[in-house]
Amino acid sequence: MSFELPDLPYAIDALEPHVSARTLEFHHGKHHNAYVTKLNGAIEGTAYAGQPLESVITAAHAAGDSGIFNNAAQAWNHTFLWHSMSPNGGGEPTGALADAINARFGDVAKFKAEFKAAALGQFGSGWAWLVRTADGLEIVTTGNADTPLIHGTTPLLTLDVWEHAYYLDYQNQRDAYVDDFLSELINWDFAAENYESDRAAA
Repeated sequence: MSFELPDLPYAIDALEPHVSARTLEFHHGKHHNAYVTKLNGAIEGTAYAGQPLESVITAAHAAGDSGIFNNAAQAWNHTFLWHSMSPNGGGEPTGALADAINARFGDVAKFKAEFKAAALGQFGSGWAWLVRTADGLEIVTTGNADTPLIHGTTPLLTLDVWEHAYYLDYQNQRDAYVDDFLSELINWDFAAENYESDRAAA
């Protein structure tokens, strides 16, 4: 069974004016699709074929199969990204996640400042994440295709800081892109679902 490109969880123009339909046409329809297509070609006839995507990621990383790992991880990371943004995003978290953020970072404003600093500090291509660790919440960055799935942490939300994620809309102004994500697009409901699921499984 081959992997398929998942549909966006909203209309292609639903994130405008912050992320344009044209950006998503390329980012989802070209970049994300390419990772899925290359992954399917790479695993055909191998022991990875038929495994869940998360299993392919961890097994390929352990085996040092960088080509398979890169495409599998990028396929997963991008699917997670689409859900980390919402046309009804922004605002502030509520409930247990809000309590955890306030306990770890002081308040939501301080969380946003730290997340922005991390996203801007990631040199070159990569990702900024809010994750849950054994010790609580942390903001981490990963380079290229790297993902929290291989580091023993649970991702709650992410932002793609590869240039292809924002260059058509923001050119070299990564800071404006990060600001719009944090103020207008961040999907706190998705993050809260991931947080509650991980707490329940612990």
